Amino acid sequence: MSSVSDPPEVPGKTVGTGAVIGTRREDYVVVQGLRDTRATLAMWHADRWRVLLPWFAGALAVAILLLGAVLVVAHLVTPDPSPISIIGTTHDASLKDAGPILYRNSLVLALHSMACVAGFIAGSSLPMVAESKTGIWRRVHDLAGPAAIAFVAAATTFSLSTQAYALGASVADQSYHLGLSPLALLLSVSAHAIPELVALFLPLSAWLIASRRDNWHHLMAATFVTTAIAVPILLVACWIELYVSPKILLAIL
Repeated sequence: MSSVSDPPEVPGKTVGTGAVIGTRREDYVVVQGLRDTRATLAMWHADRWRVLLPWFAGALAVAILLLGAVLVVAHLVTPDPSPISIIGTTHDASLKDAGPILYRNSLVLALHSMACVAGFIAGSSLPMVAESKTGIWRRVHDLAGPAAIAFVAAATTFSLSTQAYALGASVADQSYHLGLSPLALLLSVSAHAIPELVALFLPLSAWLIASRRDNWHHLMAATFVTTAIAVPILLVACWIELYVSPKILLAIL
C-alpha cells in the first residue's frame, strides 16, 4: 500500500518484456506541468482573458522606464559624427530593412520568453522533483530553483541595461545628424517604439506578476500566450517603423 506522500501513479507504456516507462517522478512532473498549463489556459479563458490587462500595463510601465533610460543615455554619451543611414530619411524604406529589425526583436522576445520557461521550471517543476530526492541531491534541487530564478533576473537586468545603452547611443547619433533633441526624436518614433517595446516585454511582465503571486505554474501558459500576442504586434510595429515613422520624422524636420 502506498503512503499518502507518494506521487500519483502515471500510466506508462510497456515495451518488450513489459518494463514500464513513464513512471519516474520526473515523468510525473512533465505530466503535471501539462495539466497545469491546460488548466491555466482554461481558467484565463473562463475569466475572459482579464489576465492580459495587468500584463499589458506592466509591459507598458517597463517600456516607459526603458525609454526614460534611453533618453538619459542619449544625453550622456558623445554622438558619433560618422555618417549614418536612417530608414526613410537617408534612403527610402524597403522590405530589406525589415530583416535586421525583426532579427533583433526576435532575439529579445526569445530571451524574455525563455525567462518565462525558466521561471516555470525553477518555481514549479524543480520543487516537485526535489520531493523525490534525498541527501545531497535533495539539497542540490532545493538550491537549483532559487539559483535559476536569480540567474534569470540577472540576465533580464543585463538585457535591459544593454538595450538602454545601445538605443541611447543610437538616439544620440541620429539626433546629432538630424539636428533634433533626443526627446523630439523619441517622440517622433513613439508610434512604433511603444507597441514594439510593449510586445517585447509582455513575457517579462507576466514573469514579474506570476513571481509576486507565487504562481510559477502559470508561466508555461504565459509563455505561449504572450509570444503568440507579441509576434503579430512586432510585425505591425516593423511596418510602422518602415513606412509611418519616417514620415512623422520628416514632418518634424
